[in-house]
Amino acid sequence: MNLESPKISVNKSSQEVFDFLSDVKNFESLMPENISKFEVLENDKFLFALKGMPEIILKKKEAIAPNKIVLGAAGGKLDFSLIGNIAEISETSSEVQLEFTGDFNPMMAMMIKGPISKFIETLATSIPNAI
Repeated sequence: MNLESPKISVNKSSQEVFDFLSDVKNFESLMPENISKFEVLENDKFLFALKGMPEIILKKKEAIAPNKIVLGAAGGKLDFSLIGNIAEISETSSEVQLEFTGDFNPMMAMMIKGPISKFIETLATSIPNAI
């Protein structure tokens, strides 16, 4: 299953956006209002939970400055990645798109597609105001 957020314009350089997303503690400021828990576990790993959902641990798996950040599931039964793609538009602006990829059975994919789509859209649209 592959889901993409809308492309979001940010009035910051691609390096500034990359630096922001590289620091996992900054993800707390991107989370939706229905977050019930957020905890930085290590400098490259954090745990979060949304109301009514299980806790999820994400770990930074790859960082290619200034264009790409890859966070992956750390533990748990589901294997998925959250990828931040950053494209430079000019020296002072860039475009960000979040991509969710995971290998799920059809039933699970059908159940989580809506909530995950909304979640990555919320994360992406929060970036310009958070930086």
